[in-house]
Amino acid sequence: MKPARLSLRLGLSVSLMGAGLVLLLATLAVLALSHELNEREHTNLANKMEQIRHYLSVDAGNIELSARAHALQDLISAHDNLNLTLYGPPPQRARLMSLGFGLDNQIAQIPASARLNFQSWSAQSGARLLTASQLMALPNGQRVRVLLSVNRADDRNLLNAYLKSTLIAVPILLLLIGITAWWLVRRGLQPLRQFRRIAAKVSAQDLSHRLTVDKLPQELSELARAINFMLERLDQGVQQLTQFSDDLAHELRSPISNLMGKAQVTLTRDRSAAEYRAVLESSVEELERLSRIITDMLFLAQVSHPVAQITFEPIELAREAERVMDLFSLSAEDRGIELIVSGQASIQGDRLMVQRALSNLVSNAIRHSPDGEQVRISIAPRKGMLGLEVSNRGKGIAGEHLPQVFERFYRADNSRSRLEGGTGLGLAIVRSIMDLHGGTVEVSSGENELTVFRLMFAVRLFADKSAPT
Repeated sequence: MKPARLSLRLGLSVSLMGAGLVLLLATLAVLALSHELNEREHTNLANKMEQIRHYLSVDAGNIELSARAHALQDLISAHDNLNLTLYGPPPQRARLMSLGFGLDNQIAQIPASARLNFQSWSAQSGARLLTASQLMALPNGQRVRVLLSVNRADDRNLLNAYLKSTLIAVPILLLLIGITAWWLVRRGLQPLRQFRRIAAKVSAQDLSHRLTVDKLPQELSELARAINFMLERLDQGVQQLTQFSDDLAHELRSPISNLMGKAQVTLTRDRSAAEYRAVLESSVEELERLSRIITDMLFLAQVSHPVAQITFEPIELAREAERVMDLFSLSAEDRGIELIVSGQASIQGDRLMVQRALSNLVSNAIRHSPDGEQVRISIAPRKGMLGLEVSNRGKGIAGEHLPQVFERFYRADNSRSRLEGGTGLGLAIVRSIMDLHGGTVEVSSGENELTVFRLMFAVRLFADKSAPT
């Protein structure tokens, strides 16, 4: 079954809610009108009964009750829906007087007391009546039962007319509510059509489209900003992937072209064993370079994966720095470069990855240091974090190259790096390792100045990860 449209579902929901409210209001209005009519009739009868009490209690020279009928008739004559009936005292309970519209003998069954009472009942004719009853005293001391009844036909007609008009008006109101709700929902969901248009235009080849956040409701504005942020990240990721693919193709093309060129030249004519050996040795160097690039690429893919799983353990940075220095001690000794480690601290991290980051930095420092200089590793707290600095003196890095030195395959001195065997991935690997450890890597340098690469570890983060769970 095809799901209903969101605008239809919201419109139906609002229509049903509106219908419920209209029916509730109509019911409350009927009940309120009925209550108001009852209260009005009770009040009118109470006032009339008070007037009747006054007429009956006035001492006018012992005028008989029958002589008072004219005054009582004048009291109810303006109301054709009133009936006044008086009954004598027990035991006879004879009807003394009946004025107004006619009533059957059923009214004689209504009791009376000294207090004013009201009773609703139905006559044999089907008329709905409300009767006020009370015992009243005449001037001669005789007590009579006074029954004042009102025919509720007018009230019933009024209620029936209201109900009829309500039944006619409610469907029209419900239809108007439904149409209005549908229109308002469609108008409210109009921005989603913009979302759909933009989503239809987005592709891997074109991620430049963005949603307009102006004049959007707050909820949709937040959604639009989140989508724009997502598209921005995707665009940057695709651009980086494209750039990376171009750089990788360029880096692989050179050794492969060298291998092919040497092989083709060698095969053009017969050569001696020594010449073949020299070609093979040169080819092995190119293959080793290809192997290093592939190895670095695989390592980058591992540490750059967002869900890479690594195990953190306590690491003494000074000890790891000494181990890395030992690895490069022979190459540094050949050039008279002194390796120095100072400071001590512990972090939580992956031992092999931290060693890899230090090795890349120390290797670069030795490679670019003049003979007889120093390469120093310093460990000390810095800006609320733990800093590990690898510094050396040399040619330095020009300021325009500093923002790009951690990009993949970026070289400040392209030709020199190729000759020295670098792949251009070492610093990119360092940055990925620090990202995985929740830290950062910084560089400060200048031409013919001290070059410092700084690894910043978030000590608190690692302390939390090392805490028992």
